[in-house]
Order: sequence, then C-alpha cells, then structure tokens
Amino acid sequence: MNRCDEIKAYIRMEERYQGLSLVFSENDEIKNEILKSIESVKKETGQKPFIFEKISNDRADLQAIYIEFRDDIHREGGAFLTKVLQNLHIDKCEKDI
Repeated sequence: MNRCDEIKAYIRMEERYQGLSLVFSENDEIKNEILKSIESVKKETGQKPFIFEKISNDRADLQAIYIEFRDDIHREGGAFLTKVLQNLHIDKCEKDI
C-alpha cells in the first residue's frame, strides 16, 4: 500500500542534521497514526528526536509533523526515519520542501 497521496514526505539531510516532514491535509486519523508510529519507533530504538507540529488554522493543506535529529554526528537518525516511513507505508519522498 502506498500512502504518498495522503501523506507527503520530505527528507532533508545536512552535516550533522536529518529531518523528515510529513505533510497531510487536515485529518485527525492520519495525524494520530503518524504520532503513534513515531512513539512506537521511539520505544523500539530508544532515540528521542525533536518532534513538532505545524498546524495551520487557515489552510487545510498546511498540516505537518516534523521529526528532526540535530547534531547527529553518527547519522543514527536515518534508521529511525526509515522505520517511521515503513510503518506509515510511505515508499517515496518528495524532492523539495
């Protein structure tokens, strides 16, 4: 199952930084599914990335949850982000944010 029509994934990698943005239309079920997936992977891996939301009250297309690893010297966040994408059945990321 491919969820790319429901959830757009954008990944960004720089030196010592990795981030994943999950953008979706206003939908509490999808939001809760994303948050549950993140919590599950946090328990599984013991990693604790920065998690924050950008929820627009004006535009339904600006709903997003961000996962960031800052100062990730050993690039350990990549496996975390991959597991979240797999749990959500997202098989590709968009090119630009």
